[in-house]
Amino acid sequence: MLVDGGIGSDLKEAAGAARKAEEAGYDAIWSAETGHDPLLSLLLAAEHTERISLGTAIVVAFGRSPMTLANQGWDLNEFSGGRLLLGLGSQIKPHIEKRYSMPWSHPARRMREYILAMRAIWDCWQNGTKLDFRGEFYTHTLMTPFFNPGPSAFGPPKVFLAAVGTEMTKVAAEVADGLLVHGFTTERYLREVTVPAVEGVLRSNGGGLEDFQLSYPAFVVTGENSEEVAAAEQGTRRQIAFYASTPAYRAVLDLHGWGDLQPELTALSKQGRWEDMGRLIDDDVLDAFAVRGDPDQIPSLLLGRFGDVIDRISLYMPYDSGRGTAGKIMAGLRNLR
Repeated sequence: MLVDGGIGSDLKEAAGAARKAEEAGYDAIWSAETGHDPLLSLLLAAEHTERISLGTAIVVAFGRSPMTLANQGWDLNEFSGGRLLLGLGSQIKPHIEKRYSMPWSHPARRMREYILAMRAIWDCWQNGTKLDFRGEFYTHTLMTPFFNPGPSAFGPPKVFLAAVGTEMTKVAAEVADGLLVHGFTTERYLREVTVPAVEGVLRSNGGGLEDFQLSYPAFVVTGENSEEVAAAEQGTRRQIAFYASTPAYRAVLDLHGWGDLQPELTALSKQGRWEDMGRLIDDDVLDAFAVRGDPDQIPSLLLGRFGDVIDRISLYMPYDSGRGTAGKIMAGLRNLR
C-alpha cells in the first residue's frame, strides 16, 4: 500500500510542504480544487522535489474543456518528469452550471467522453496522429503545429477519476488508470459495490485489478487527549453529514439501511442547520465511515480494514488535529506496510 499526503493551496507554503513530504517518505501528495487552482501548487511542488508523485484530488473536469486540461496536464507531467496523477471529478450540476457557467448533462457518459477526448489529444501530440475526435458532447478536429507541444519523453499523465456511484466507477475502470474512492465510502460499500464494479469492467476488457489503482482518503478520528478526540468526532460527524445530504451519494447509506437520513439531512442543509446535521450521525454511522482510536492504534486499524483492497491511502481529518498527529500516523503506516 502506498502512503500519500496532502499539500495545501497556499502557494507560499507549497514548495516547503512538498519537500518535507518527500523527505518524510510519502509516495505522493495530492492537491484539491476548493478555493484555488490545484495545479498551481503542484507546479511549485514539482520544481522543488525529485521523486514524489503529484496528484489532483480533484480538478473539476467539467469546469474546463478537454483541450484546456489536456494542455495543463501535459505540461505539468513533462515538467515534473512524469510524476503527475491527474485526478478528475465531475462536481455536481449546480456548481457546473451556476459557478462555472458550463454545460451539465449525463455526467457518467460525459466524463467517459471527456477522458477519451483528452487521450485523443495526447495521442496527436505524442504520436502525430490526426486529431479527429467527434463525440456526443465534445469535438476536437483541429490541431496545427503552432499549438502542438510535441511529444514528451514521459508521455501523457496517469488519469484518476473520482466516483461514488456504480456508473461513474465503471467509467473509471474503462478509461482511467485509477479510481479516487470518495471519503464517503464505507468498507462494506467498497468491498460489495465499488471493487466488484471495477473488477467486472477490467475483466471484460482483458485486465484485472493489478492494472488499476484504488486511492482512498480514510476518515480518521483520533487525538492525544479527550478534548482533541471530542473535537475530532464533532468535525468528522459534520463532514459525514454534509456528504450524506447529497442525493447522489444515497446509495452508500441505502446499503446500510440508513437511506432515510439523506432527505432529512438535505432539508437541514437547506436551512443552514449544520450543527443539527452532525448530531444525526450516530456512533454506528460514524464507525462505518471512520476509523477511531489512539494515534498509535490507527495505522494497524487502517491496514486491517483496507490493507488488502486499497493501493494508495491518505488521511481525511476534517478538524484541527494535535501537532504532528497525522505525521505519526503516516509514519506508522509506512513502517507497517
